[in-house]
Amino acid sequence: MNRSPSALRNTFFSSAGIYTEYVLGMLTSILIARHLGPHDFGVYSMVIWLVSVGMTMTNAGSSTTLIKFVAELRGGGREELIQPLLTYLRRTQRTCLLLVLVAAGVLSAFAGARLVPDFNRGVLFGLLALTISLRAPYMFNISLGKGLENFRATAAVAMVATPLNLAMVAIAWWLDASMNAFLMVFAISSMVFYGVSHYQTARLVPASSVTQLPPELKQRIVRHMRYAAITVTVGFVAASDIGVLLLNLFASSAEAGQFKVAFQLSAGAALLLPGVVGALMLPMMANALSQGLSMAGRRFVGATSYLMLLAAPLVGFGAVFASAVICLLYGPSYAAAAPVFATCLFGAAMGTVAQAGSSLLLSADRQRSMMLLTLTNALVKLLLDIVLTLHYGLAGAVAAYTITSVLTAGAVLGLAMATSGLGLDWSRLVRIVAAAGVAALAAFPVRELWSPLPVLAFGGLLFAGTYGLMTFALGCWSADDIEHMQQMHRRVPKVPGLTALLSWADKRACRGS
Repeated sequence: MNRSPSALRNTFFSSAGIYTEYVLGMLTSILIARHLGPHDFGVYSMVIWLVSVGMTMTNAGSSTTLIKFVAELRGGGREELIQPLLTYLRRTQRTCLLLVLVAAGVLSAFAGARLVPDFNRGVLFGLLALTISLRAPYMFNISLGKGLENFRATAAVAMVATPLNLAMVAIAWWLDASMNAFLMVFAISSMVFYGVSHYQTARLVPASSVTQLPPELKQRIVRHMRYAAITVTVGFVAASDIGVLLLNLFASSAEAGQFKVAFQLSAGAALLLPGVVGALMLPMMANALSQGLSMAGRRFVGATSYLMLLAAPLVGFGAVFASAVICLLYGPSYAAAAPVFATCLFGAAMGTVAQAGSSLLLSADRQRSMMLLTLTNALVKLLLDIVLTLHYGLAGAVAAYTITSVLTAGAVLGLAMATSGLGLDWSRLVRIVAAAGVAALAAFPVRELWSPLPVLAFGGLLFAGTYGLMTFALGCWSADDIEHMQQMHRRVPKVPGLTALLSWADKRACRGS
């Protein structure tokens, strides 16, 4: 991992932005879910899912293209080409938006009553058109900030817009508002997110007199976008909470609400912990690749181990305390979501661990391979989703998501290893999983001793302490990691016993990682 000051600064701002957006976003979702109940929350989630699909199709790979090529141009000292790159990608985005709005109109007219019962089709189209038109450029602006590696700007967007969104939802909750009112709040918040993101990122683009992209660069961009558009769109539809759609169609809105709660909470948890590092992968990998494939390969191997160090305890903790988490956050009406949450957490963690591999493949112009992989996995996912959800309802949707998550992560990591010519540090990964397993066993006896809050507080401390000690005992950290910890410890007031613990950990550390 790169420990340069800029990388540490980016990690700090990325962490601040992600934690703000997802912690407050999760609080927002909890308020809505508790207020509406499983049935109405399932219908509400259906509308939000349609907006997310439209937003992804509008950007049609332009977001990942923007991150990759802006980072590449900066790494190669060609900043004057960023402005014409933006002009080209925004023109492409507007074309895609027009096509998406036409599709939204057709969908609302002919399938609106089936997808969202008791909802006016004209209002549905207006809501979709407005929110997609605002959310897509908002995500485009965030991608620009990431490509420029200016995570201060992306963090500022989250720190301003997300609290405002939470405040509006809290007011609606206090007024005992209906589902339609919460959808109106979602539309207003879309305006806020777009406005703040535009203000934060527009001033970051370096001025340039260049108006045209070089032909060879434009050819690479077009090829990348062609593959990325299919990969990202199909991948999103298959990997997202499509179970919400299928459960609404084949089972019930209440089961869709249970699935949405579990899926969203697991995705948020995976992003809040290992995802903080994962969010930095694409720009870091693109920059590393400009220094050679061997450098990018070493970064891929190291980053995967660090992502596993963060993801494994998340899965272990969820397996033990899922019921307490769901009961505390959502209340007893969502008790059925507890095993769903624990299982979805495993699938989400697998996807996060594979982020270093997918970032390497995208940066190495392996878009065709990624596209074929994504299409194959999407086909498998959709078939499993339809068959299992149709026959087994909520349990089938969970099984389809988990199976596909494991298959996708394995395929991405395998392709990344083949591309880089380097294998993962398997013995280290196994030791990390073992450390999380021991911590889960240690915390298991306290899972039902008290009410949810004290169980999570005491159990969390017990789990974290056991996991930390086991990572030292099993040599899950490299010698460089321990040395870095020792240097940080020398700069702060001495903690009794920590010097001896780090010295012991250094003897147990894995070498040559």
